[in-house]
Amino acid sequence: MSGFVEKPEPLQVPGLVHLHTGKVRDLYQNEAGDLVMVASDRISAFDWVLPTEIPDKGRTLTQLSLWWFDQLADLVPHHVLSTELPPGAPADWAGRTLICKSLRMTPVECVARGYLTGSGLTEYKESRTVCGLALPEGLTDGSELPAPIFTPATKAAVGEHDENVSYEEVARQVGAETAAQLRQTTLAVYSRARDIARDRGIILADTKFEFGFEGGVDGETLVLADEVLTPDSSRFWPAEQWEPGHAQPSYDKQFVRDWLTSAESGWDRASEQPPPALPQHIVDATRAKYIEAYERLTGMSWS
Repeated sequence: MSGFVEKPEPLQVPGLVHLHTGKVRDLYQNEAGDLVMVASDRISAFDWVLPTEIPDKGRTLTQLSLWWFDQLADLVPHHVLSTELPPGAPADWAGRTLICKSLRMTPVECVARGYLTGSGLTEYKESRTVCGLALPEGLTDGSELPAPIFTPATKAAVGEHDENVSYEEVARQVGAETAAQLRQTTLAVYSRARDIARDRGIILADTKFEFGFEGGVDGETLVLADEVLTPDSSRFWPAEQWEPGHAQPSYDKQFVRDWLTSAESGWDRASEQPPPALPQHIVDATRAKYIEAYERLTGMSWS
């Protein structure tokens, strides 16, 4: 059992229809048919959306995504139409709300890996492959791969795991031409972002993207959607501390995961009991890590 410890009630905003409450984002549709995407301060771990929020997390993710969309605009168009608050929206939505194109979304998470860790490492230990792609012997946790690889996954509902799938399965679901386009674009965007992050002393170990198609008179155009290259969707490691052979320190919710699995939390991950509220020092440390990632990547001060 997993999911929301306390599922929030969606806000009712005149002119907006609530569509979905996700782990972090709430989706609405306005009267023009555009999507209104609001990033909350919710945080998830071990397939649970926790009862404690991380102040400024939603704004940090939104502003970092906007910065990345600008860095990638020559590679692939994005879905953002406006950052203006919809009429009647609460003031707290400022800085965390995007008005976006309504797209025909692809049914896969497009994952790019440049380093071996996480579920990729687990598969590699068993078969020397990741998503069926053969890798050389001798790699360990944190090893840089010979070249970035495309390792797609299914999209899971709240409380469930994404599952890695083969490229052939993606081609079966979306067609060979679309699969090839997704792989090419994913690896191009990852390579650009990896180089930008590296210049700022950060290793982009892996990341996941979501894409959709926008229809037009000349056919459909692939568009980058959702969040992009945030600590929620990516593994960022401080380059100066990178040392293959063990888990790397990272700019994400590692403080939360470590505390939940510690004796201090008193929570048994294997049980069906929901996790407890986070203590203030874990909230503060996690907030600081998200903001540090934003500032190091963008070169701008958080305010």
